[in-house]
Amino acid sequence: MAFPARQVFSTWPLLLGMGMLMLGAGLQGTLIGLRATIEGFPPFVTGVVMSCYYVGYIGGSAWTPLMMQRVGHIRVFAALTAVSSVAILLQAVFVTPVWWGFLRFASGVCFAGIYVVAESWLNGRATNQTRGTLFALYMLTLYGGLGGGQYLLMAADPRGPMLFVLISVLISLAVVPMSLSVQRAPEIEVPAKIRYRELYRLSPMGVVAVIVAGVVSSSLFSMGPVYARLIGLRASDIATFMGVSILAAVITQLPIGRWSDRTDRRTVLIAVCLIALVAAVAGGMIGTISKLTLFALAAAFGGIALSLYSLAASHINDHLTADQIVSASSSIVTLNGLGSIVGPLIVSWTMKQFGPPAYFFSLAVMLGSLVLYAVWRKIQRGAVPGPLKLPFINVQPQAVSGQMMAQVAHDAAVAEERADSV
Repeated sequence: MAFPARQVFSTWPLLLGMGMLMLGAGLQGTLIGLRATIEGFPPFVTGVVMSCYYVGYIGGSAWTPLMMQRVGHIRVFAALTAVSSVAILLQAVFVTPVWWGFLRFASGVCFAGIYVVAESWLNGRATNQTRGTLFALYMLTLYGGLGGGQYLLMAADPRGPMLFVLISVLISLAVVPMSLSVQRAPEIEVPAKIRYRELYRLSPMGVVAVIVAGVVSSSLFSMGPVYARLIGLRASDIATFMGVSILAAVITQLPIGRWSDRTDRRTVLIAVCLIALVAAVAGGMIGTISKLTLFALAAAFGGIALSLYSLAASHINDHLTADQIVSASSSIVTLNGLGSIVGPLIVSWTMKQFGPPAYFFSLAVMLGSLVLYAVWRKIQRGAVPGPLKLPFINVQPQAVSGQMMAQVAHDAAVAEERADSV
């Protein structure tokens, strides 16, 4: 099939808007963690503040489809971007843990809702033939924006208000290309959920891995800047530390995905966890020897660990029927969100008790626990036969992008079922 140039070009307003939004999102997470440390917030208090974002994120993912059904995409999108712009500005004014916790919750609700609206538009433009390509471009935009946003930290002093203003500007500008798009907004459907008990029965390994992936990724995004500040890195070095952690994932996703398509995904998951575990232990032990060593270990850890969610979601899909895949996507996102809430709390508590190196060591313990569970599951259940496996699809835990990934997997499952019936 030829490259769908027309369909891809028609989505440029969405991709441009999301690119600017992710620049703001990438800068926001790092700035809040860094500024909290500068203001003297204890590590555990910072962890609680950062976790509030993920509490709001779960709520926003669930509430936004209902809001869109009532008042439409445009009004919901405009309202959420306005509130998120105000929320980040208020954090520059009211610098207290209580206010920041509340405003982080509001930001989580708004960002989740913005993703739902924007990605539903993108999904509405996709067909069975173009969904995979559009999804890959979207994920590239997401990772590029998140990683690039880290380097905006060097644009101003993090102790002042200018970076908060910059984030607000980026969020506001993201509205322009998407709101001026001539594309008709698609119908929104509230996704059905598969029971969590049933999902665990079908794929215990996948469910546990999805939760651990949330713990690890939220810890990286939320507590990584705190760790970097506590070991004495400057703002420019913190930007590099976080930037290489995220951008490395752009390079690793495809080879890891192809490897998992050719063998037992649990084997790949174990290998990925072990590599990330070694990088984390090394980071805790020798990461402070030099900046180059720290950045290399951060890239190794982030590039590998950020593939866990995609691996886990793909492993779950291997055990589902075509009819179950789409309904399971929202449940998978919620499970990951629950892990994301817990992650900063665990890491911040261990950092409070044992110092900054506990950032890496606590992540290593989480990954090691997942390795042990994965080995036990391999003993309990055989691998999914190659012909029954669905293709690996790189995905982030967001409501509609999860459904897009599920739809790609669903299409592949239906195609295989039709081929088997011929």
